[in-house]
Amino acid sequence: MNNSIKGKWLIYIGLLVASLIVLYPFFFMIINSFKSGSEIMHSPNSLPTTWSLKGYTEVFDSVNLWRIFFNTIFVSVSVMVLNCLLSAMVAYAIAKTNMPSRHVWLRLILSSMMVPAILFTIPVYMMMYDWGWVNTYRVLIIPGAISAYNIFLLYQFMTQVDEAYLEAARIDGASEFRIFFKVVLPMMRPAMATVGILTFMGAWNDFMGPLLYIRDDSMLTLQMALFKFQQDIPAGNLEQVWAMTTMIAVPVVFVFFFMQKNFIKAFTGVGVK
Repeated sequence: MNNSIKGKWLIYIGLLVASLIVLYPFFFMIINSFKSGSEIMHSPNSLPTTWSLKGYTEVFDSVNLWRIFFNTIFVSVSVMVLNCLLSAMVAYAIAKTNMPSRHVWLRLILSSMMVPAILFTIPVYMMMYDWGWVNTYRVLIIPGAISAYNIFLLYQFMTQVDEAYLEAARIDGASEFRIFFKVVLPMMRPAMATVGILTFMGAWNDFMGPLLYIRDDSMLTLQMALFKFQQDIPAGNLEQVWAMTTMIAVPVVFVFFFMQKNFIKAFTGVGVK
């Protein structure tokens, strides 16, 4: 066996080991969601002796899971759409227009990323309270409608767009808004998909926002519902906790799995003739 074949086998073995390490927590979570509470306590790492859906059925009996899923999907999709649109518009204005002091604005945006978000928790909460946004959907959506990180990420891709396309559109009399929506955004689909997936996952897994601002049980999101669920049920009903954890995690995994090609395309360049 020559060195090149040995090298390939080492790579394959390394990838296999890494995959098993990454997948094991999901395997652990899923198999425990089909066990009874006592079996989870005594044999957490083994396959179920009897596969049971008790945990899943009791979750639906204990909480209004359909409403909680609706709240989470509504908030996550709203944040994703607004963040993608507004972040892309800011990135386009800085990268491809003659906006005055655009590089100063870019530095200000980047400098905001250096300040820990936790420092703004109390001022932002007081501001949301004064505006009457506490316990509303607005408080979960509007603050996340734009992101300095996403602006910077999209700005990097905007700089790769060939200026010839934009100049041709301007010569034809297209406005900046038309150029943005008809020329730039189609070229930015992989990058926009990447930003959208990351933003959706962040909103889906958000815990601090609902913890700080939501009071009504009818507005709970999945992460907050799971937290309250763990506090309310007896410790013996572990199958319900694992079942709900699985239902929260699996949709995000599937979204990432089916959209992962966009992550590759996003880093291969845009605007290439």
